[in-house]
Amino acid sequence: MILEKINDVRDLRKLPIGELEKLAHEVREYILEVISKNGGHLASSLGVVELTIALHYVFNTPRDMIIWDVGHQCYAHKILTGRREAFRSIRQYGGISGFPKSHESEFDAFDTGHSSTSLSLACGAAVGRDLTRKKHKVIAVIGDGSLTGGMAFEAINQIGQMETDLIIILNDNEHSINENVGAMSKYLTRIITGSMYNRIRRKSMDLIKGIPRFGSALFNFIYRFFESFKKMIIPGQLFEDMGVRYFGPVDGHDISLLIGILERVKQINYGPKIIHILTKKGKGYLPAEMNPARFHGIGPFDRATGITGGGAVLSYSEIAGKTLAHLATRDKTIIAITAAMKLGTGLYEFENKSPERFFDVGIAEQHAITFAGALTKSGLKPFVSIYSTFLQRAVDQLIHDVGIMNLPIRLLIDRAGAVGQDGETHHGLFDIAIIKNIPNFMLLAPSTGEELRDMICFAAGHEHGPVAIRYPRGGVNPAGFRFDTHRPFTPGKIKRLTAGRNLAIFTFGDMVPIARQVRTLLLKRGISTSIINMLTIKPLDIRGIERVLKNVKCAITLENGVVAGGAGEYLLLSIRPELRRKILFCAGFPDRFVPHGSNEQLLRKFGIDAESLAQRLLSLMK
Repeated sequence: MILEKINDVRDLRKLPIGELEKLAHEVREYILEVISKNGGHLASSLGVVELTIALHYVFNTPRDMIIWDVGHQCYAHKILTGRREAFRSIRQYGGISGFPKSHESEFDAFDTGHSSTSLSLACGAAVGRDLTRKKHKVIAVIGDGSLTGGMAFEAINQIGQMETDLIIILNDNEHSINENVGAMSKYLTRIITGSMYNRIRRKSMDLIKGIPRFGSALFNFIYRFFESFKKMIIPGQLFEDMGVRYFGPVDGHDISLLIGILERVKQINYGPKIIHILTKKGKGYLPAEMNPARFHGIGPFDRATGITGGGAVLSYSEIAGKTLAHLATRDKTIIAITAAMKLGTGLYEFENKSPERFFDVGIAEQHAITFAGALTKSGLKPFVSIYSTFLQRAVDQLIHDVGIMNLPIRLLIDRAGAVGQDGETHHGLFDIAIIKNIPNFMLLAPSTGEELRDMICFAAGHEHGPVAIRYPRGGVNPAGFRFDTHRPFTPGKIKRLTAGRNLAIFTFGDMVPIARQVRTLLLKRGISTSIINMLTIKPLDIRGIERVLKNVKCAITLENGVVAGGAGEYLLLSIRPELRRKILFCAGFPDRFVPHGSNEQLLRKFGIDAESLAQRLLSLMK
């Protein structure tokens, strides 16, 4: 096996080009072996194996800096940069991250987990290199989907105005290689990346511009003619017009071809360049090739069949999507909006039933929020479904374009709370602290699938300001669940789940089961506990909460979010001063970024699992 001999990139660069294709096959097999057991972002990583090998083969990494956009396609990168054995621990508690982490390796230039950031990072890195008079290369790898994020175009706008040496790899992973990849395209790409061509091009253009009186006009005519001809043969005029030289498209699974063009572009030491490569998501694993969306991020699966394990579960995302699809068949004013997460947020059924009222705006959360706000002015009812971690990107829009005008958009905040193995960049721990501090917003938190369904039905009829509903990753037993009915929901009312006079636990969402476990443990020590499901984080049921506090000796709050600025802190500051002394502590995640690991491991690590909470309570209640 070739891979067993690759302990770092120096070993990779010793291989003859003829052996790299076999190495690519072995890397794919290794990724499949590990991810089928651990779960992870499979399809994207399988699609960039050849590109990853070629980049490290050509460039002097880590001195030359590779910046991965989103970062979930970095598995081959990690394997080839001294983490081959550590890769078996990927996404496991205490193991390596599924995303680039600068503290993990000098080959990971930056921490990246959200999309559309690589070009801004590369721009800053290139300018920093130039100002400090260094000579290394800066390469940004960005997927075609990430170009739907406005931040990428903001960066290109600056990059195109500069003369700095910067290489952009555009990974276009559509499912087919279009007609531009032909003999003429390959021939032209080979010519325009050649060193002689580029020397002649630059010197001749300088010579023409120096001709007295007519030089400038002649230069403009020749330049326009050349660019028009080039546009007929190969795509990329958008980048050329923005000041970035375009090369490609190139077959991203032909290692020899990739190495050739990277070597040529590497020799062009002036100005920004973009190389357009075409790859196939899931390359080398048929189930992922056939259904790349399903294998984008997947749990453990049977490698032979591609089937995931576990029993039938109805996810909260599916409940939200199916409820919305059902409501939309009866209410033609309901609109569904997502930011490139149709499958993840469960909106595929809505699209099938009401395609004219379904909008996937791409990786553009800021636009999604403002777009939704404007729709309300036409009497429509937009529901915007976004993962909690990605909603962070639209804070200004929530305040400026929705909150100030009190526009009745409906936010479905998916994956709220800790999300396990994806780690710091993907935990949804900040949405409460963000949303509750925006005037006019209502914030709801269901603890069951039925409560989520009922809250969505309530939101569909609420016209007096924005409503946000946060719900966790995970799901419920689908047996007997109905979407064609719902119970009336009244916001701002707590729900007492159990009665007890010693202790009250104020909680909501997926922490309700933890509270029940704490109650069971405390009962063994003779301590009775009231569990209060808050349901509405904002506005709080102050009267109901104070009534509970008057009748218990002490209380705690418990939430799947950060304590600083969270629901517990909000409750503590909202109740009467004489009742505050009864709150022993507010339980949740601390003021730090939470690593990856299973939710059970993370709750235990930060002392918000049932055992830890019970021990802490017993100690304080003595």
